[in-house]
Amino acid sequence: MSLGDDHESSGGYGGTGQTRTRLPDSGDAFADPRRRSSSRSLVTVVGVVVLLIAAIAFANRGDGGAESSGSDSDKAESSATAPTGQRPVKSKTDDIATGYAHTEQGAQSAATNYGIALGSADMYNLEKRHAIVNTVYAPDVAATQLPEFDQVYSKESFLEKLGLTKDGAAPSGQTFVSRVVPVGTKVTSYNDTTASVALWYTSLFGLSGETSKNPVTESWYTTTYQLKWVDGDWKVTGFTQKDGPVPVGRDQRASTAEDMSKAVEEYGGFTYAR
Repeated sequence: MSLGDDHESSGGYGGTGQTRTRLPDSGDAFADPRRRSSSRSLVTVVGVVVLLIAAIAFANRGDGGAESSGSDSDKAESSATAPTGQRPVKSKTDDIATGYAHTEQGAQSAATNYGIALGSADMYNLEKRHAIVNTVYAPDVAATQLPEFDQVYSKESFLEKLGLTKDGAAPSGQTFVSRVVPVGTKVTSYNDTTASVALWYTSLFGLSGETSKNPVTESWYTTTYQLKWVDGDWKVTGFTQKDGPVPVGRDQRASTAEDMSKAVEEYGGFTYAR
């Protein structure tokens, strides 16, 4: 999707795509299969659950008071969960993780963390937007992308439709929510200088507040980032976006505006590593 797409919907990803609000079906999508379950299937499910609980209890149980003959170091090594993938990056630029490994896993980590930054509420603030674009994009690409981003995000008519001020801030008494929550990545192409990484994620977007006309909604997308190895790090050179895959929604009750605002303020994000 291009930067100039219509934004009359409840939100968009990084100012570059449209968000469709998906309303739940009137019925419970999981009701019929459960009603059709036989008693034998129910017994099987209960049995599996009991075995799972027993296995967890067994794995977590103590030694009954007797100390192990092994040393403290032996205990640590035997109980620690072995890490997988590349070690998370230790450096940051303007609060964005940078300095990724020159590998496929490093490219996936870069695409994930850059996608989070590009889909954040900070993109609606001029100063923060410039910092993000200059950090995640290759220098030559950032120079051409910044004017396009500014044209979209700074348009007052666009911000007004979202219910934001001209500075991209939420009105008094409301909280602006724009978050990308990654689900997974895959490498679609890779060599020593370039990589293409698909990021599947869910997006939360909207204004949380009692008087909000654009409540926080959930959407699902896959964005494929084109990356280039520049000055010892992966940088974005372009991307494409499509809807989904979209899971079936459950019949959970939506949280209150107060609970949503509190959650956004209290729960911080993560630095992701593949």
